[in-house]
Amino acid sequence: MTMTDPIADLFTRIRNAGLAGHARTDIPHSTVKDAVCDVLVREGYLKEKQSTDVEGRKRLRLYLSCDGDGKSIIERIERVSKPGCRVYVRAREIPRVLRGMGVGLYSTPQGVLTDRECRDRNVGGEYLGRIW
Repeated sequence: MTMTDPIADLFTRIRNAGLAGHARTDIPHSTVKDAVCDVLVREGYLKEKQSTDVEGRKRLRLYLSCDGDGKSIIERIERVSKPGCRVYVRAREIPRVLRGMGVGLYSTPQGVLTDRECRDRNVGGEYLGRIW
C-alpha cells in the first residue's frame, strides 16, 4: 500500500508516541524522513535516531526527548505544506515559529534545514512543518 504523505505520517507517529507516553517509535525508512529526523535530533526534540532492519525492511527507530516526568517535550508538531497544497517560502519571508521558541522545517536545495539555518544561509524552500 502506498502512502500519499510520508512526512505527515512521520509527524503523526511522533505525536502519537508522545501522547501515549512511549519513549520510542519505529517508522518506515525514507531519505526525506531520515533528513527530517536528523534536524529534530540536532534541535533536541529527539534524543536519538537509529536505522534498524526489521523483517528485511529498513526502519527508523526514534527515541523521544522527555522532561523530568517522562512526558515528551514536543507540545505540538504539524504539517504545513501538503501534497494537495504545497507551500513555498522565499528566504526573506521565512516566518518565526512562536517568536523563535519553535522550529520551522524547510526542504531546500541544501537539504532539510530549520528556519534559523535558512535565514543564516539566505535560502528558501518548501515549508514542511513546524514543531514546538
